[in-house]
Amino acid sequence: MSTVGDLWATATIILMNTHKVTPKDFFLWAGAMIAFYVSMFSFITLLFEYINNAYPDALSYGYTDPYSGAIRFAIASLIVLFPVFLILMRVIRNDIQKHSEKKDLWVRRWALFLTVFIAGAAVAIDLITLVNSFLGGELSTRFVLKVVVILLVAGGTFLHFMADVWGYWLLFPKKARSVGYAAALVVLLTIIAGFFIMGSPSQVRMYRFDDQKVSDLTNLQWQIVNYYQQKGALPADLSMLQDPISGYQVPTDPQTGNPYAYRVTTAPYSFEMCADFNATSDHSAIAAPVKAPQAHVGGSIENSTWTHDAGSTCFERTIDPQMYPVFNKNATITN
Repeated sequence: MSTVGDLWATATIILMNTHKVTPKDFFLWAGAMIAFYVSMFSFITLLFEYINNAYPDALSYGYTDPYSGAIRFAIASLIVLFPVFLILMRVIRNDIQKHSEKKDLWVRRWALFLTVFIAGAAVAIDLITLVNSFLGGELSTRFVLKVVVILLVAGGTFLHFMADVWGYWLLFPKKARSVGYAAALVVLLTIIAGFFIMGSPSQVRMYRFDDQKVSDLTNLQWQIVNYYQQKGALPADLSMLQDPISGYQVPTDPQTGNPYAYRVTTAPYSFEMCADFNATSDHSAIAAPVKAPQAHVGGSIENSTWTHDAGSTCFERTIDPQMYPVFNKNATITN
């Protein structure tokens, strides 16, 4: 009996060692799945942003990121993580080719079936959403394209990993590599398309310079209004706005370091400010009507918008004395 027991114990130890998940196996699969999930989420986000750009929603009044932050983050994630996924899967499959018992590791089965489950659930939810929207009469090109994106990505994921569950890619490694190359090409083309929407990194930097200039001019505008309300006259030049007590410093063009152009056009109420811009205000985050701060009486200065073209642009402003009365009643307003 002891001999049979010893043989059983030995066989059990051999079986456990054969199918034992090593830290290398666990982290290879964990890294591959995390990289895959983030890559697919970023890929879908990227395609959604392209659809939003091609088919803007007339009923959407939400904030639009002029720097395409969602696109930039999705592109960065794909550039880093999708190659990581492809490399890790190549390492895993090569390891299984050398050690066939590793195809039965629990971490592999869990990773594959979990991914298949998530992909299948996404397809089902996607179809339910499509039917529900159709019954509610809310279909639009923008919506249908997003549904198609989810259907294709989730459906492709489902089929790919089901094939992996069946061992198809292990039997045909060349086809697995071909699919990987094709997926990499699709991702690469999708990434390249993003630069046509958000522009190159140097262009984005130019847009940021323009927004800083608009921010500076907005600040200057309200300093001028405050000066007028305190003194009953417009400042002759911007240096008169310097205030060592409050610590206010007149800003300069962040790109060139030159002072902003300013002049009084019609005393005592009208003035203009000028700046050189790199692009039109279509890319600006703040080139919109700007309301007056709470410290000032009234609503906003007449024509207080910051729409601009590329190149030198001047903004004319006229103070309404009834909306912005002079605080110092003894101040004399001279025409």
